[in-house]
Amino acid sequence: MKDGPNFALIAALIGDPARAEILSQLMDGRALTVGELAMSANVGRPTASAHLAKLEAAGLVLSVRQGRNRYVRLSGADVAHTVESLMLLAERTGHRRIRTGPRDPALREARSCYGHLAGAKGIQMLNSLHQRDFILRQDDRLHLRDEGRNFLTGFGISPDLLSADAACVACLDWSERKDHLAGRLGSACLDRILALRWARRDTNSRAIQFNPKGLREFDSAFPFTPHLNR
Repeated sequence: MKDGPNFALIAALIGDPARAEILSQLMDGRALTVGELAMSANVGRPTASAHLAKLEAAGLVLSVRQGRNRYVRLSGADVAHTVESLMLLAERTGHRRIRTGPRDPALREARSCYGHLAGAKGIQMLNSLHQRDFILRQDDRLHLRDEGRNFLTGFGISPDLLSADAACVACLDWSERKDHLAGRLGSACLDRILALRWARRDTNSRAIQFNPKGLREFDSAFPFTPHLNR
């Protein structure tokens, strides 16, 4: 490749199974320790450290040491979007894992994607806002209307996060192949859902686990009727 960025290097780094698993575990936006990432990738700590050194040298992750632990996170939302896009491509082209894990259904239902709500519940939230004309789609972009700002302020989202359309971003979901709400607004909505204790983070995966009361409250706040979708 003679012209443009050397994306072959990035592709090769992501293409290693252990490094792909490490990046996947960091997709919820939180920082994890080297030990936690080694366990999730099913490799030893020295091997995980070697993989992380390559990812950090390439600018895909950042690390910081606090006390005895070294914490690692993705370097930015663009890395998360790239990994999500690769998951979408793998799903669409039929390149699935031979063995599905016990958490796969939970991840498809609701999970964290770099801080915002993804999966079926994330798509329901965006579709509900769109169906009620709180959000408009124009030229593949999302625009938050005044009615939407009023609703989200009442939901508990700070007005400061609703002042610009840049806060309102769509992200194509790998498991559903439809858009969910991303950006600052998507992250604020997930934070609010967790603060209301409608759901909690699974400690061993990116799954967001709704409790029965939380499901009822979520469906009431973000109702969606599929046949009315535009």
